[in-house]
Amino acid sequence: MKFKRVFCTNCKKPIYKSMGRINENLKLNHNFYCSRKCEFKFKTKKQKLLCENCGKSFSRQISQISPHNYCSHSCAMIVNNKKYPRKNRLKPILKTCIVCRNLYKKSSGNKKYCSMKCRNEAERYAPEELLDLIKNIFKKLGRVPARRELLKGEDKACVRFFGSWNNAILAAGFTPNRSHDNRMYKRVNAKAIDGHLCDSISELLIDNWLYKNNIPHKRNADYPGTNYKVDWELSTKNQKIFVEYFGLANDSPRYDRTVKEKKKLCGKHKISLIPIYPKDLYPKIFLEDNLKEKFKRVI
Repeated sequence: MKFKRVFCTNCKKPIYKSMGRINENLKLNHNFYCSRKCEFKFKTKKQKLLCENCGKSFSRQISQISPHNYCSHSCAMIVNNKKYPRKNRLKPILKTCIVCRNLYKKSSGNKKYCSMKCRNEAERYAPEELLDLIKNIFKKLGRVPARRELLKGEDKACVRFFGSWNNAILAAGFTPNRSHDNRMYKRVNAKAIDGHLCDSISELLIDNWLYKNNIPHKRNADYPGTNYKVDWELSTKNQKIFVEYFGLANDSPRYDRTVKEKKKLCGKHKISLIPIYPKDLYPKIFLEDNLKEKFKRVI
């Protein structure tokens, strides 16, 4: 293998490279370096500058040079604080901790305590206090409160003492709200007189009533342009009529949102909707009269 002498591009020191390496560098227009240190020095285009505050010499990349250059953040702050002094410096606000009565500086937000120790001491609840709190909110709202309707410290205390929010509601003597994530109800399949499969006994009563009153109907038709299903579609010549049994109305927020969506779809597509609620079916002695009133335009 033949070697040839070349010179370092940075320090001009002679070095020996193989002819293959030399030809490769010449072809790619690369320089020769005797070491990594020389390569770094040559490729690093730094310029020497003087700090405008202390006069110290320092180096900086050309792309980082600005109209005013300083060797450190401290020097920059010294100069800029003299040039642009803060006006109307606010004095720290002192507050009294409601637990230990010591003075402390209020930084931001609605702080009431000087430390986490005082906060924990103030926000410590007894189980009886939490139950009274839930009962008072129930009286105010007229319904069982949701967990998010309590303060953060109060709802966490309920979970800590009773194991879960629902357990706290049960301990207060109320029935917990249905979960938004869990399944809303368990379906009970039942077959009507005409052979239609119904999802509950209530739907079975309605389907049998339609059959006995000779009202042609079809189960589980589609809402236009959606995946929603209607409980019954009545076969009429003049107008499309949907019949829905809203058995869980006002019982589950997710179910109530679905009811609103279905009513909007019926209004958008000019579909007549006959809504039926549990109060229309029970007690059963009023079922006949209530359904006749609902379907008086069809019978």
